[in-house]
Amino acid sequence: MAHAIICGVIVGATVSIAACVSTAPRSAAERAIDSEIAAQVEAELDADPRIYARHIDVRVERGDVHLGGFVWSSNELLFAQADAAGVPGVKGVADEMELMRGGVGGNSR
Repeated sequence: MAHAIICGVIVGATVSIAACVSTAPRSAAERAIDSEIAAQVEAELDADPRIYARHIDVRVERGDVHLGGFVWSSNELLFAQADAAGVPGVKGVADEMELMRGGVGGNSR
């Protein structure tokens, strides 16, 4: 009985891992759409006077925006997320940014 349970757990884990790894590669059309969305998100961030967007990185995969880099305040973080979410075609926004202490003119350490 214990052997059957262990085998079941191993099979379940293997299937779960395979499902995560087996995402089909993006087509040329998907990559083009993602590039256009990324350009629009970057333009929105650059146009927002509330954000110092020079240190924000934008990556898009299948309509999901990943914001990386760093911002100087928690408000900038929220504004960046809202700007990205407002771009047509964006399905979701993942925040991978770091909050730097001290602000633009301060010391980060």
